[in-house]
Amino acid sequence: MANCNAVLDGFEDQLRDCGLSEKHRSAAGLVEQPIHSDERFAGSQVLGWKGAVCGKRVEKAKRDEQRLTNHIEMRKAALIENHISVVHPPHQNSPAWRPERPPQAKGLPHFSSILLLTALSLLGTLHAATLHYPSPIELTLSPDGARLLVLCEGTDELTVIDAHTGKVEGRVQVGRVPKGLWLGGRYAYVANSWSDTVSVVDTDTLQVTRTLKTGFEPNAVFADQSAATIYTANRISNDISVIDLASGVETRRLAAGRGASYLTPSPDGRSLYCTHIYPNIGLHRTPAESEITVVDAAQQIVRERQPLHNVAGVFHVAFSSDGRLGLACQLRPKNLIPLAHVEHGSVFGDSLTLFGDDVGEPVQVLIDELERYYTMPFGVVIAPDKSTAYISTTGANSVTVIDIKRLLEFVRAASPRERRALANDLSASAHFVAARIPVGRAPKGIALSPDASLLYVANRLDDTVSVIDTTARKVVRTIELGGPAQLTPQRRGEQLFFDARFAFHGGMSCSNCHLESTFDGLQWDLEPDGFGIDIVDNRMLEDIDGTEPFKWNGGNPDMETECGPRTEKFFYRSQSFSPQELKDVAAYVKSIPLRPNRFRLPNGDLTAAQERGKDIFDRIRKKDRTPIPEANQCGFCHSGRHYTNQKQVDVGSGKWSDRSPIIDVPELTNVFLSAPYLHDGSARSLEEIWTVFNPKDTHGVTNDLNKDELNDLIEYVKTL
Repeated sequence: MANCNAVLDGFEDQLRDCGLSEKHRSAAGLVEQPIHSDERFAGSQVLGWKGAVCGKRVEKAKRDEQRLTNHIEMRKAALIENHISVVHPPHQNSPAWRPERPPQAKGLPHFSSILLLTALSLLGTLHAATLHYPSPIELTLSPDGARLLVLCEGTDELTVIDAHTGKVEGRVQVGRVPKGLWLGGRYAYVANSWSDTVSVVDTDTLQVTRTLKTGFEPNAVFADQSAATIYTANRISNDISVIDLASGVETRRLAAGRGASYLTPSPDGRSLYCTHIYPNIGLHRTPAESEITVVDAAQQIVRERQPLHNVAGVFHVAFSSDGRLGLACQLRPKNLIPLAHVEHGSVFGDSLTLFGDDVGEPVQVLIDELERYYTMPFGVVIAPDKSTAYISTTGANSVTVIDIKRLLEFVRAASPRERRALANDLSASAHFVAARIPVGRAPKGIALSPDASLLYVANRLDDTVSVIDTTARKVVRTIELGGPAQLTPQRRGEQLFFDARFAFHGGMSCSNCHLESTFDGLQWDLEPDGFGIDIVDNRMLEDIDGTEPFKWNGGNPDMETECGPRTEKFFYRSQSFSPQELKDVAAYVKSIPLRPNRFRLPNGDLTAAQERGKDIFDRIRKKDRTPIPEANQCGFCHSGRHYTNQKQVDVGSGKWSDRSPIIDVPELTNVFLSAPYLHDGSARSLEEIWTVFNPKDTHGVTNDLNKDELNDLIEYVKTL
């Protein structure tokens, strides 16, 4: 059903004859919900829906939703662009209500009944799809352990819970898609990633008292001990904001790693450690390089950048109470060799970097086992007595328990050469992993009670908090956060997207390569094309519904093909999604929202430079007034809502390693986020696309532009 309005119009006369419907009412008679590209539902999903849905038939349709989900999912997109109204039926107690079929309806063809049920069930499905799930991402405890503060990115709120009873005491609405949480005295500080703000919450009154501006997409926040300065790690601007709390003014920016996302202070408060989820951009087809950015809190400068070799994706850091040991959670990708090694060893190493006086030179160790992986290490805490560390492993739905004494003994006993080899030693974890504790789906932030007897785990895709008895090493209580009991196809798909149980030995999930449903900044050699052939850059997943075909060669006609047998055969090498699971995964991927574009002015206008860049993008003649062939004009290939004509073309970017120079035209929405560029990731910046890889003007005409004009073009492209 390409257009739901067309279908309704097609059988409208028959329905009206049956007394079941009438022509769409005027706009004044509708309760209209406007579409915004950044509307959100089901945690991090988005669906723009215009229309009003009401009446008892809709309630009936909602009850039928599960039975018709497979049929309805293929038709959801039609409602995104149309107004749909459903007329209130007469109430059962009114004289107009009749339980029997009206006489004039007796001749209604059976297919129209099916279409009516389908349309009403579709509306019921969309109503269900607007459910909001809490999706807890971070949590922290009050110093006395009495209150648990849980940050819910799906409902944009800070939930305050009595830690002893598990009862919710209150909910505080904060900014959009909150990601970071810090508790300093009476106030909680919340980093709102899509609002580019920090909410200051009074935990006594449960009110937001101030809202402070930050850099682009703050994902973590920290307030110093004197409560004079707060810091935020900004994922899109790749830096750290330093904000004077008294004035609320940002006083400086400190350059950090790409995708700066997490902040951890040293125990003495003198230093602040920042990690980032995307590797720093380097030379093409070289090992990934990341860093821990160390900030001097007193001088508010970057004091050190600790290199993390062959690491892409660094998450939380924890310190022992004496400050002598630090642990950083991270991923080690093996993207420089063909993916044929899935069944011969891990594609990702789930590991820790140990640093500090207890170990001397930093060392990386795996937490995986020889035949089982514990993927996506995210949150980490160290017990006050330094006996134990706890790590949440998001894809494995578990918490890994580390015996620190045994870990240090093992590392110290290794020679320098042996220490370097530990980064890929799957047998190493047997020396220091004490337990694996199953928890809920997609565990993220974790926190220890003051006496370290209880560990609290935020299960993002269960909308719960697991409470672990650290002595018994098992979950003793589960705190419900009040999420909807009904699971939409998108929510079920999101659960599958983050779950590594389908892959060989649990080695990875979709979210390993698409970190937090985005991308990973890496290039991969997928061996179906041949070893060393067709190197491909990983692409963003935001707002990709309607941009098919997929893959850089356009080989997959739809998302079901992209996520189905291909994923089973070449990525997971193990259990396949069932047909229903595949539909759910595809539904989730299609629903991933497009985040706000920070390069556009609030009123939608363009800056002078962006206007000049738009003129270049839209031009049909060179500067010497000779015509540019239509197929080589920017707007020919990059057209439509997603700035792609969904065709495959040769723009001259092919390499010796490509089987064919013909590539799929990529969408340009929020393209500034996804460097490096071109199909193989060989262009490190937008500028390099045209200055290095377009010598013959086959990828648009740019060789007649000077430096300022090229900069203008780039400024415009960033707004798309």
